[in-house]
Amino acid sequence: GEDEAMFVEYRKQLKLLLDRLAQVSPELLLASVRRVFSSTLQNWQTTRFMEAEVAIRLLYMLAEALPVSHGAHFSGDVSKASALQDMMRTLVTSGVSSYQHTSVTLEFFETVVRYEKFFTVEPQHIPCVLMAFLDHRGLWHPSAKVQSRTAYLFSRFVKSLNKQMNPFIEDILNRIQDLLELSPPENGYQSLLSSDNQLFIYETAGVLIVNSEYPAERKQALMRNLLTPLMEKFKILLEKLMLAQDEERQASLADCLNHAVGFASRTSKAFSNKQTVKQCGCSEVYLDCLQTFLPALSCPLQKDVLRSGVRTFLHRMIICLEEEVLPFIPSASEHMLKDCEAKDLQEFIPLINQITAKFKIQVSPFLQQMFMPLLHAIFEVLLRPAEENDQSAALEKQMLRRSYFAFLQTVTGSGMSEVIANQGAENVEQVLVPVIQGAVEYPDPIAQKTCFIILSKLVELWGGKDGPVGFADFVYKHIVPACFLAPLKQTFDLADAQTVLALSECAVTLKTIHLKRGPECVQYLQQEYLPSLQVAPEIIQEFCQALQQPDAKVFKNYLKVFFQRAKP
Repeated sequence: GEDEAMFVEYRKQLKLLLDRLAQVSPELLLASVRRVFSSTLQNWQTTRFMEAEVAIRLLYMLAEALPVSHGAHFSGDVSKASALQDMMRTLVTSGVSSYQHTSVTLEFFETVVRYEKFFTVEPQHIPCVLMAFLDHRGLWHPSAKVQSRTAYLFSRFVKSLNKQMNPFIEDILNRIQDLLELSPPENGYQSLLSSDNQLFIYETAGVLIVNSEYPAERKQALMRNLLTPLMEKFKILLEKLMLAQDEERQASLADCLNHAVGFASRTSKAFSNKQTVKQCGCSEVYLDCLQTFLPALSCPLQKDVLRSGVRTFLHRMIICLEEEVLPFIPSASEHMLKDCEAKDLQEFIPLINQITAKFKIQVSPFLQQMFMPLLHAIFEVLLRPAEENDQSAALEKQMLRRSYFAFLQTVTGSGMSEVIANQGAENVEQVLVPVIQGAVEYPDPIAQKTCFIILSKLVELWGGKDGPVGFADFVYKHIVPACFLAPLKQTFDLADAQTVLALSECAVTLKTIHLKRGPECVQYLQQEYLPSLQVAPEIIQEFCQALQQPDAKVFKNYLKVFFQRAKP
């Protein structure tokens, strides 16, 4: 509690002193730490826990007090490297990892992971440290605090020593088998680790398999061994959830299903551009996972929890499986658009953005098909009446509007504007009018900036003489006025950094209109639009000259001054 917080604060103060001493005399500090460390660890069995802890802590703190680049503590300065090597050797061979106090145990693991480069110099010590992680001192420790921290540190240790893990992979996978158990909410069975800590263990298992030197067939077999129990349990638990009557039981089953999906997701973090899923022969295993998890989207119970887990898995699979994931997207999207709330849509749209940005023209037919259903779902939520002072509903709608604009920005920015054009003239207007409203009516500079980016992109693509029928009218009727009405609002605060960015995009939009429509645009501003705003003739003249400047920056700067003067 409070005592511990005060102690941590006191330690911070001491650390500052230690770092200052290191600047004054690094040699003296190293010699002093070495003396304290060696004498304490020689007799650790009879030493009080606080002294054992502080001796290891001092070694741990040397890394920051005597910094080196990329953790290269065991090369370079020979006397320093050999002193640290000597202390690390003592630490891992002294048996102090068996000290019966959590603070000493934790300090041991923290230090071993901090100086992982030691094990590339003296790899013979890896087995005894692995054993410490994999027995009652680490992952099987009676203290939940030690278990939790060790799960994370073990994952880091394995990742950092990558290739040196090869001789121990199968042994490690066998020893962590029990920690991978999914604990369903029946018969009071509690898994050894919390689900958050199990995530680290699954990730570690994935890293060990993927980075191993085994051939692809063996990697695939090991990955299947890792993921098949999750898939089997998932099917059973989903059936139980469909039949569950009691709400509390439904919630705990849904949580467990969500953990299963999360664990499978986490194993995929081991893959990289070099070690792809295909090269490791693991595509099939993850496609099986997809087929197992997707039916959860049609479950009418606990929709939020289940959708959230499957959505995260899909995000990962788009990265890992690439186009192999595409056949699953239409039906998954259809289910996720059923009975959805603002939050569901907000979380679904980034998935569609990821697919659009990554696959572009490949997903054009899918986008065409789901474009209007998605828009209808969004507008239906946005048009729902809400209490006037309901802050959370207002915030949800604001975030959903932003998501909608981000979606349109992705579609237009990925060269997919045809998807919008093909929706028919009436629908195109339905798509774009909210963008005009977003630019003008809502005091949300982040959304306003996105709206102007969309508008300038569409003008660039469609604003010429060969653009879609009626778009030129839309430009003069809606887009040009938006570029003036938004900055003239009292809520458009030119002292705010985000608003200045929105104004900058507004300037880009006007420049693009001029570029595409030429003298016709200048004439419209000069003779019709600006006079309708009661702008003085000399200022109109000045504005049109600035607009025609080839340097866009000059116009951006001018626009800020123009609106500062124009505001009452």
